Amino acid sequence: MSEERVGFFTDTSVCIGCKACEVACKEWNALPEDGLSLTGMSYDNTQALGASSWRHVAFIEQAAPQGRTQLPLVEADSAKGPAPGPLGAAAPGSSGAASLGSSREASPGPSGGASSTDMRWLMSSDVCKHCTHAACLDVCPTGSLFRTEFGTVVVQEDICNGCGYCVPACPYGVIEQRPHDGRAFKCTLCYDRLGAGQEPACAKACPTESIQFGPLDELRERAALRVDELHEAGVDEARLYGHDPADGVGGDGAFFLLLDRPEVYGLPPDPVVTTRDLPAMWKHAAGAALSLLGGVAAAFALVGRRRP
Repeated sequence: MSEERVGFFTDTSVCIGCKACEVACKEWNALPEDGLSLTGMSYDNTQALGASSWRHVAFIEQAAPQGRTQLPLVEADSAKGPAPGPLGAAAPGSSGAASLGSSREASPGPSGGASSTDMRWLMSSDVCKHCTHAACLDVCPTGSLFRTEFGTVVVQEDICNGCGYCVPACPYGVIEQRPHDGRAFKCTLCYDRLGAGQEPACAKACPTESIQFGPLDELRERAALRVDELHEAGVDEARLYGHDPADGVGGDGAFFLLLDRPEVYGLPPDPVVTTRDLPAMWKHAAGAALSLLGGVAAAFALVGRRRP
């Protein structure tokens, strides 16, 4: 890499679910429209990352933990009214001073738990993780997938032959093939914008700076400070995901601050590069091939000695 490695830090505690990142991504990259059908899944109309959805804002509605207090995770002027929610609507449970990661104090319901009306929303803008050890790179037979000088992973759509090997190789289920031609697509971290010295479109459009772009080492330091800040504020469940270079994929180029377990957000708790065993597999395969060739040679030699 000739440039400093860059990436995303997504702080879900300040995400308001406005979907500005989704719109900016589609607009800049000229992605086909999708997610327009009624899904019955609340505001989460895109549902998942895919070939035409390189950013996906997840909406998770859950009962507020009993005894949880309202926390001003995002300082806001109460005179400005509630924080905006999806499609410009007021966010569920927002009061202008609290972020969407919090809710009012839960009161006991009939069964002793939280009342059915005491809910909270967890929101997170998901994206390709641009893994340090990217399995998709290992399995691509055409070189369509490559690592850029910024440390990101990009698909060259004009070279992709539609083999689909990269789809099951991704531990996060990010890559998808478009049905009409079979080619694979995913987030490029706006490679064209990076080359021009600009930040990715999604980060530029984010109104709360939930999506932060910059040098990866600086983002990791900033994220650690943010977690400490939330813990001091009483948000004990705040944690980082994908930031550790010692994890199963060598750390992600796009990592997250979460307010619940990764599984709640649809993320694997312990992702592992799916091609980690390839070197050992090739070694065993080579040994087996040599043994087979040796057996064949020995058989021919034995037949030759028995001939008169």
